[in-house]
Formats: sequence, C-alpha cells, structure tokens
Amino acid sequence: MKCNWCESSQVIASDGTVYWELPDGTKAVTITETPSVSCTDCGMEYQEDSVVKEIEDQLFLINTKELEAELSYKQLMAKPRLLKRNYFDFSS
Repeated sequence: MKCNWCESSQVIASDGTVYWELPDGTKAVTITETPSVSCTDCGMEYQEDSVVKEIEDQLFLINTKELEAELSYKQLMAKPRLLKRNYFDFSS
C-alpha cells in the first residue's frame, strides 16, 4: 500500500476521528474509531474511498434525525437502514 498523498510506502492502518456533514446539511457528526490510513512520512491521515462511500451511503440510508452528535464507526454502521441500499448511486 502507498500513501495517496506522497506515495510513500510508510503507511499503517489506524483508527481516527472524522467529522461529517449530514447529506441534508442540517448538522455535522463526529465519527470516532473510523478505519484510516496514516503515513509516517508526510503525516497525512485519511480514509480510503471505500470507507468514505460506506459512511456516505449509511448516512443517506438511516434516520439522521435521531443520530447522536458523536458515535463510533461501528455504531454508525449498525444503525438500522430505512432502505436496503442507495438507489440513487449509479456508480456501481
């Protein structure tokens, strides 16, 4: 694996905290323990595209009115969905 920013091979898998705006723009949430990649060379910490898509899809498919201001990645992904999948995502 290489860093998406500096292309160094000095990357490690980690868990980080991210801040995400809800799809309707009403508020932002803090998501802890989010799967991340950390580069020891350039210092960047980021989430892979697959993790970003999972978070965005989940926030689109759950009832965000009852969502806590802070929760872990696992708690977010365990929230019951209103739809089975994101029917508006045509990238798949």
